[in-house]
Amino acid sequence: MLWGLLLLAAYPYLIYAMLIRATATLRRRPVAAKPVEPTVTVVIAAYNEQDAIERTVLNKLEQDYPADKLSVVVVSDGSDDDTDRILARLRDGDERLRVMRQGPRQGKTAALNMAIADVATDIVVFSDANSHYERDAVRKLVRSFADPEVGYVTGRMVYTNASGEAADDGGGAYIRYEDRLRAWESQVGSIVGVDGGIDAIRRSLYQPMQPDQLPDFVLPLSVVEAGFRVVCDRDAVVYEASLEAGGSELKMRVRVALRALWAIWDKRCLLNPFRYPLYSWQLLSHKLLRYLSVYPLLAAAVLAVVRAGQSPGHLLVAIAFAAGLLAALLGTIAPFRNMRLIAFSHYFAVLNIASLLASLKFLKRERIIIWRPRLG
Repeated sequence: MLWGLLLLAAYPYLIYAMLIRATATLRRRPVAAKPVEPTVTVVIAAYNEQDAIERTVLNKLEQDYPADKLSVVVVSDGSDDDTDRILARLRDGDERLRVMRQGPRQGKTAALNMAIADVATDIVVFSDANSHYERDAVRKLVRSFADPEVGYVTGRMVYTNASGEAADDGGGAYIRYEDRLRAWESQVGSIVGVDGGIDAIRRSLYQPMQPDQLPDFVLPLSVVEAGFRVVCDRDAVVYEASLEAGGSELKMRVRVALRALWAIWDKRCLLNPFRYPLYSWQLLSHKLLRYLSVYPLLAAAVLAVVRAGQSPGHLLVAIAFAAGLLAALLGTIAPFRNMRLIAFSHYFAVLNIASLLASLKFLKRERIIIWRPRLG
């Protein structure tokens, strides 16, 4: 029983990764990408972003893309700092920038619905208020839309540390792992989950969402449901500052996991293997079982401890769990955070604690609509 529980816990992280990689080797479905220049609107929802919004907006307006085909819409979601004043100044300096205000504050999803209602360009690109694109990111992002089967494209997220370099902590490692999974999933059809700081959709496929729905997950699922592909272009790169795994990162992961569970529930038709034979397996493995794997993991830990005196195998597993727990706790202490194995153990613990808390909130039918940026 112990080994079955461990196998079940490991499946969405390790076994699924091996299976999707093998599938990508045997069943390639390349994207017919080529240089194209459709009209593009970059949409940004911002709440109290006075420290980041100017840099973010200028970064989008200065993209290596035809100026007459690129515009930016920023929705200030009830901001009460200097965000609105900064945006007004930027708008006066560039007519391609449009500023909207949503008040009282209603959350990111409602802000996106408001913005896109007045957007008529071919492609809509979504950016976070603190996302910094490489100069050719938009150009790289839209080239996959040359393939008529593609309806949604995401780029590659790079977490940065305080010095602006790529983070080598647990969060950075997790993002690189997810990036590799998306690359394999793109090769077989559609990916499961996107990076919300850099993704794009055909305007014709955008469907207004409920305020509590997670745009980064619900929109791609809607695109798959409509019969189009959701793919990843790893050359479209965005940089965002990483969060502290012990506090803000945990809150953010709980929020994302809870909203993802509701998204899976809302789009549960995609779990039907008769209608979506490949994608239903991907969605089940990559997301649903990932969020639920904390339960067999906890059960295995308890069983190993209870039976540690009865067999060497249970004892070894109990010792391994204890070592992992110790490493996770050490990850909360500053001097140990730069040690790769400890940082990974700590982040893995954060992910599982977040999944546990989110699943309990889901069972209580809790929903999250608004939150404080970079504080979870």
